[in-house]
Amino acid sequence: MSQYAHPEVLVDTQWLMDHLNDPSVRLVEVDMSPDPYKEAHIPGAVFWNIFTDLLMPDLRMNLDPTAISKLLSRSGISSATTVIAYGSYPGTGAWIFWLLRLFGHQKVRVLNGGHQKWVAEGRPVTSDLSNFPPTPYPATAPNPDLRVLQPEVQAALEQTDYVLLDVRTIKEYCGEVFMMKPPEGSERGGHMPGAVHLEHTHTLNEDGTFKSADELQALYSSLGVTADKAVFPYCAIGGRSAYTWFVLTYLLGYPRVRNYDGSWNEWGRLPDSPIEQS
Repeated sequence: MSQYAHPEVLVDTQWLMDHLNDPSVRLVEVDMSPDPYKEAHIPGAVFWNIFTDLLMPDLRMNLDPTAISKLLSRSGISSATTVIAYGSYPGTGAWIFWLLRLFGHQKVRVLNGGHQKWVAEGRPVTSDLSNFPPTPYPATAPNPDLRVLQPEVQAALEQTDYVLLDVRTIKEYCGEVFMMKPPEGSERGGHMPGAVHLEHTHTLNEDGTFKSADELQALYSSLGVTADKAVFPYCAIGGRSAYTWFVLTYLLGYPRVRNYDGSWNEWGRLPDSPIEQS
């Protein structure tokens, strides 16, 4: 992992194995359902539910500082705790990295390969639920340097030194799917005019680990996503684009990347936002 711009933000499965009983480390498993966690999770991990802990009913990210503070407190996480984030879905840990950095938590790392690699290697899992005493955690306003809002994204449509990077599936990009189902009512499928398409999973190896820095650089550069441009990744609800922010910023060292966390959930519902379908 030393070939990455910031290898210190990743941990491998052996590092985690060696730190399972470290009281300064807190594992966070993130998923859409608690059932897999209840059946078998990495010992000591706490569970965050994507729908009830991280999203609001309209599927926007819950970026209320008080809500994030309560979530961290409930999980036994203080500002001094090193958080190791992972999930069963590719890229979940990197999404949580962005979210915690957004609120100023510096000690966060991503488990390279996530749950998939841990289980494939036959490492220990448990059904015992983790419970830690709550800790005080101060609420902090989100860092505006890590996210971009819809007006600035729309203003970038006509600028050549910006890249709008769509990291959804090809069916979402083409407009066949809106938020995992065909568009209904006022929902509009498609993509932003001129957006580059690269599904976020193409940056991963088969075992769930990140591709090498050289492979990632070649992949993005071939599409014109280069470090001299400002890059605004987007997806459906901002999670996959947060993952892409992590890859570009911390694995490749791109200096001007901001996550459009409103993503298609916002853009595709606005009646005047320009859309292309193909």
